[in-house]
Amino acid sequence: MKIIVVGIIDYGMGNHASIAHSLRDLGFRVRISREIEELDAVDVLILPGVGAFPSAMRELHKSGLVSYLQEQVRKQRPLIGICLGMQLLAGASYEHEYTAGLDIIPGEIIPFANHSVHTGWNTLECRQRNLLLTPSDGKEFYFNHSFYYQGPDEYQVAVSRHLLPFAAVIQRGKVVGLQFHPEKSQIAGKSLLKNLIMGCVHD
Repeated sequence: MKIIVVGIIDYGMGNHASIAHSLRDLGFRVRISREIEELDAVDVLILPGVGAFPSAMRELHKSGLVSYLQEQVRKQRPLIGICLGMQLLAGASYEHEYTAGLDIIPGEIIPFANHSVHTGWNTLECRQRNLLLTPSDGKEFYFNHSFYYQGPDEYQVAVSRHLLPFAAVIQRGKVVGLQFHPEKSQIAGKSLLKNLIMGCVHD
């Protein structure tokens, strides 16, 4: 049986070690790189992210990864964005300043009211029937963010709640964004990651 290779995109603003550790525990082979040739050789791309949206987009542009990611999505390659990585999939963000994003999933990133920060464990509520996510419906995951995705309902496949219901998982084709940290969400997080990766590869 072929071992699935997951590529973690290294653009200088990701929690690579903890994600790689979780993926290896699940039996996946992991490559951490910003080199196009190496990323071309993996089965699934993961875009992590910790920090601010404008800085992340600057680093992606410097690395030549913006056009690369947009092209890979057009080719139907699986891409999973985690936390800030999910937000980067949107068209733009209002964090610090208006900044254009990857524009892979239509929508914008806006702040919670009163600059509220959502940190800690919260429940995932599936809004759409989704074979990859339904097993995680009602499970708790770890969040840490003060901005959230606002966009068409069709892309919001699961929500959680902080002041209001917000998109916890967004999806468009083989592109999936997770607002929470699956790598910090213990058994529930590993199970969701495994389902997503296996489902994306074998779809």
